[in-house]
Amino acid sequence: MDAWSVDMHINADFNPVRAAKRLIRESRNAALGSLMPDGKPYVSLVTVSTLPDGSPLLLLSKLARHTTNIARDSRVSLLLHEDRPGDPLEGTRVSFSGIIEKTEDACARRRFLARHPSSKTYAEFADFSFWRIVIQNAHLIAGFGRIVDLEGADVRTESDDARKLLASEDDIIDHMNKDHLRAIELYATKLLGAAPGRWRFVSLDPEGCDLMLGEQIHRLEFPTRVTTSDEFRKMMVALSKTAREGSAG
Repeated sequence: MDAWSVDMHINADFNPVRAAKRLIRESRNAALGSLMPDGKPYVSLVTVSTLPDGSPLLLLSKLARHTTNIARDSRVSLLLHEDRPGDPLEGTRVSFSGIIEKTEDACARRRFLARHPSSKTYAEFADFSFWRIVIQNAHLIAGFGRIVDLEGADVRTESDDARKLLASEDDIIDHMNKDHLRAIELYATKLLGAAPGRWRFVSLDPEGCDLMLGEQIHRLEFPTRVTTSDEFRKMMVALSKTAREGSAG
């Protein structure tokens, strides 16, 4: 088998857009690159969540050097990597470049604190603000023969048609976490291959929802988009049936 055939075989079932989107949704920390006043690069460790459209969401203090940098030049990069044991270079990672801006999105606080509850105190401080990164480009590395450049539109989740669903996100997540913990655990263990535990929902969007246990986050992708609460309910029922059938099997 020649090199071209090997490459085609390796990439036959590889979906770079799906891989990049999954990594965005499952990450809790990242390396943020900004520019110093003299143009030199500066990199810092930050915690991250996402907005419904997949934009990375950060909680930053205006006292931090990176915040001083972005107040002057909004161009940034963000490196996310797969959290897995072993050689970190064998895992998936993606580097984004784009523009960072403050956000007053009503869901930003809840979505960020759901993943980072220890940040609740900081979120109350006047010098802390939420920032979103508008992704312009992405560079994905997912192993041998899996290096792909993507446009911002490729990794963005369309959400304009799902306003009814997103308006009910808080209520839906509260309901699922109060009344359907067993179903959530089945989603995690039977559909995603995760270890048993008290998994809970932390966020949702038209393409899927994010489950969390401790510091682990797993993405549950929907086979089809959902844009309303009713469609979401039907999707959960269908996925629950699939999970239970898998459990019985």
